[in-house]
Amino acid sequence: MFSELSVLGVLFSPFVAMMAVAWLITMPLITLGNRIGLSRVVWHPALFTLAIYVIVLSLTVLTMGARS
Repeated sequence: MFSELSVLGVLFSPFVAMMAVAWLITMPLITLGNRIGLSRVVWHPALFTLAIYVIVLSLTVLTMGARS
């Protein structure tokens, strides 16, 4: 089961931790995409980055949910 995370007495939702994990996974993916030139062929690079983040976050939530 998911429970709140206590950091210095402040309770955080488990979703906050999942968002951080998704961000840490997304950054190398975006860096790799920039190195191979993917940012030149997408219409709006910032929206593309947001879309990748949302996809990774969704997969993170589904993976963590399947474990519990």
